[in-house]
Amino acid sequence: MASSDNEDYFYCTDEDDGCQSAGEDYDFSDGEYEEDDRADDGVKKKEKQYDLETEDDVRKKQDEAVAKVSESLALPRGFAAVALRHFQWDTEQLGNEWFDEQGRIREKLGVPANDGGVHVPTALNDRGLTCAICFDGFGPGEMRSAGCRSHFYCHECWRGYIRAAVGDGARCLTLRCPDPRCRAAVARELVDAVAGDEDRARYATFFLRSFVEEGKSKLVRWCPGPGCTRAVRSRVGASLREVSCDECGHVFCFGCGGDQEPHRPASCDTARAWVAKHSSDGETANWVLANTKHCPKCRRAIEKNQGCMHMTCSAPCRHEFCWLCLGPWEPHGSSFFSCNRYNQDKAEGKLTEADNRQRQAQASLERYLHYYERWTAFGASRKKAREDLDGLQDGGLDAVAAEMGRQPTEMDFLMHAYAQIVESRRVLRWTYAYVYYMDPERDGAKRELCEHLQGEAEGSLERLHDCAEKERQDLVAEVKADPSAACVDDNKFAAYREKLSNLTSVTKNHFNNLVKGFEDGIAEVVV
Repeated sequence: MASSDNEDYFYCTDEDDGCQSAGEDYDFSDGEYEEDDRADDGVKKKEKQYDLETEDDVRKKQDEAVAKVSESLALPRGFAAVALRHFQWDTEQLGNEWFDEQGRIREKLGVPANDGGVHVPTALNDRGLTCAICFDGFGPGEMRSAGCRSHFYCHECWRGYIRAAVGDGARCLTLRCPDPRCRAAVARELVDAVAGDEDRARYATFFLRSFVEEGKSKLVRWCPGPGCTRAVRSRVGASLREVSCDECGHVFCFGCGGDQEPHRPASCDTARAWVAKHSSDGETANWVLANTKHCPKCRRAIEKNQGCMHMTCSAPCRHEFCWLCLGPWEPHGSSFFSCNRYNQDKAEGKLTEADNRQRQAQASLERYLHYYERWTAFGASRKKAREDLDGLQDGGLDAVAAEMGRQPTEMDFLMHAYAQIVESRRVLRWTYAYVYYMDPERDGAKRELCEHLQGEAEGSLERLHDCAEKERQDLVAEVKADPSAACVDDNKFAAYREKLSNLTSVTKNHFNNLVKGFEDGIAEVVV
């Protein structure tokens, strides 16, 4: 069963009139719903901010766009598609530029001029010819050309040409006539006429995905879930950020184009900068500067990996020097030269430029590691909580209920608690990337506020997680320790259920406040 961080986990409390979905009421997850008009009782309803579309839905919209351009510009559908793709599937821009610079566009795209009313994307030979690829002779109707109607090739050579192009990926959509002097476009009609079934299907897939991936519209994205073929279309006017695919359960950031997990409260720019930072070699360079010294002779960076202060640079330099003072090693034979002498200049802050660079690099690295370690730790903790939640969903809840001597329907509040934990861990994780990019000097007061909100939310989350995990295990242990006990005492179970439900609500409120505080005018500085 597909899992989702925002799946609907149902819970009930004694105060509830009925059950509600845990995935529906996360105020900090604005991707799926937005508050809209009010119901008759004055309570705000939530309207979904996006729609999921199948490949057939997307194909229908693509076909409509191609048909519209084909009719308005009097172009065969294949050439209309070539032109649309060049203009990023923007029918309005294509129409405006086509009537102003039709000749230039035709030449650039390899769309031949309408000569004498004959305007076709592919043509059959009307007399015997020799294929310019395999050099075999063929009779009339046994060869084809692209729209140029000048360079004819046999069907088998066309099939191999297209197979090679399709194997090269989406670039097959820009295929031209095999003659190197000809720029005629290979249109969809020609591919459908000569390609094998498998190659034709792959070409059609690249063509369909181009409509979403290369289109100018920012309102639609393919779901990046493994093997998922759904497209997510944002409704006009929606401020869509987080999306949970109903088909595969994958959760992603719509603003990042599906390349990133949801990262509120950090902006998309901050998330991209942070991921690029810890995946690049930039911090390795900082580590080298902070933890190595340069050979005084050749300036090569050297890391001290043994206890002795006697350093020998690697070949071809082979310079011998002291690690402490960086002076030549030879005078150290009879005494420690100046290594044991107190350096008054350094004590008074008279540091060399190299000293300053090293200290700055050390401080920068330590600051980065502070935030990175916490970002990583919360990511690992969230992953474990996600696994626990999936386990409860996939039959684990029945086992937990059996251990406590309860019915599974009595344990739904535990599912809601773990759903809250998973989402809260993710939100808290990204606050560290957010704070890292705040200006330490200019935003001192704002950073203190952010850190205060972090601390409040983190404390609430840890209490919730401890109750959901450790206190539950303690109740189970009591039952196992008492052979006469068939289940957890009713009063203890009721108290545990009330406590966990309250902690879930409190944690939810803390994270609502955290996200609101971070997003309300506290800006990161992404350099």
